[in-house]
Amino acid sequence: MFTRRLFSKLPAVAALVISTGLSAPAFADTAVKFTLDWKFEGPAAGFLLALDKGYFKAEGLDVTIDSGNGSVEAIPRVATGAYQMGFGDINSVIKFLDEDPSQKVKSVMMIYERPTFAVVGRKSLGITEDPKSLEGKKLGAPPPDGAFAQWKAFKQVAKIDDSKITIESIGFPVREPMLAKGDVDAVFGFAFSVILNLKKQGIKDEDIATILMAEHGLNLYGNAVLVNEDFAAKNPEAVKGFVKALAKGFADAIANPEEGVEAVLKRNETLDSAIELERLNMANSMNIKTPYVVDNGFGGVDMARLGASIETLKVSMGLKGNVKAQDVFDASYLPAKAERMLP
Repeated sequence: MFTRRLFSKLPAVAALVISTGLSAPAFADTAVKFTLDWKFEGPAAGFLLALDKGYFKAEGLDVTIDSGNGSVEAIPRVATGAYQMGFGDINSVIKFLDEDPSQKVKSVMMIYERPTFAVVGRKSLGITEDPKSLEGKKLGAPPPDGAFAQWKAFKQVAKIDDSKITIESIGFPVREPMLAKGDVDAVFGFAFSVILNLKKQGIKDEDIATILMAEHGLNLYGNAVLVNEDFAAKNPEAVKGFVKALAKGFADAIANPEEGVEAVLKRNETLDSAIELERLNMANSMNIKTPYVVDNGFGGVDMARLGASIETLKVSMGLKGNVKAQDVFDASYLPAKAERMLP
């Protein structure tokens, strides 16, 4: 019979492989191009540790991680398929999908359970931790910045009179230098980025005033892992493996932040390790290992809270009402809660 003849030849085939030094064919790892929201800095440690420690590889993934140009710009990179996955502001994802629900992007893992949106100023320029201190001042705002995107809603919930506030459009590279020189009184940005970049400019801790939007009535989520929906549909196990590996990477970055900073400095040797360690610890405590995450595990969301945030974004971003929470976040790829508990 055909089957019997085939099996009778297998030993010969095996002998040929051994004698010629050939190896049996192996399945290639699934390639995943991932875009960060920003540069290789302290808060990226969890992503980089997952790569360097082989957690992605163990899930059958061949991952490359690129730096980004802002938490908003990561979204079209993923939606177009230029990157299979990425890291971006979930509020801007909501706006993106509200404008065009056919876009192929969805959030699958929350990283910044508490957003790091802030307005950071200098006390010597009249800014305090009271949002009302912004009245009558000049604020610098990079147009793609996720914090600036929430200004309309924030000034409403914080009861800020913006009639005498001047908003100046500035680029990311000059944001902190302009504040350090006093060209603007405060700037929009992620707290851990602006504060520590200001310190690099020579501004002392005691002169820095940080207004965290989350502490003044803006109950939103922050940055999340994004996936291209076509890629996810074809490679669901790859997406599950990716977020499982990330949970391990972020747990390591919390348990051993010094190791996390080493992974960052491998990509950018010009960084100051002490500053990046402080930046990572700040992100861990303010945005990543929050009370909700301690109780419920890393990576998930409260869908009711996400739905309420969409109502808030109708104010800040002028949503048309085309998006619901389930259109934005898909928890089905997350591992069990026990695998997402942070140390």
